Amino acid sequence: MAYVDHAFSISDEDIMMETSYTVNNRPPVKEIALAISLLVFGVIFIVLGVFMTVNKIGGDRGHGLFFAILGVVLFIPGSYYTRIAYYAYKGYKGFSFANIPPV
Repeated sequence: MAYVDHAFSISDEDIMMETSYTVNNRPPVKEIALAISLLVFGVIFIVLGVFMTVNKIGGDRGHGLFFAILGVVLFIPGSYYTRIAYYAYKGYKGFSFANIPPV
């Protein structure tokens, strides 16, 4: 008779005792709202920054450049997670609301 190590085996009883695993693919509202707000504020800051840089509003071009850089920093994650949320909503293969990190 062969030796069987039961310490690492999974029996039917072990499977029945654990809670059932269900995939919850509901849209995370707070995370999507944050992503959309980052996207909107990023676009607004980029437009304001370019406008301030071209017209030298605020004294010099540095203030406008700061706003443009801040807009880019807000725009990048906002557009990334908004795209994931949109594709997950539309049901594209490989996209899920689980890919959006919790807030």
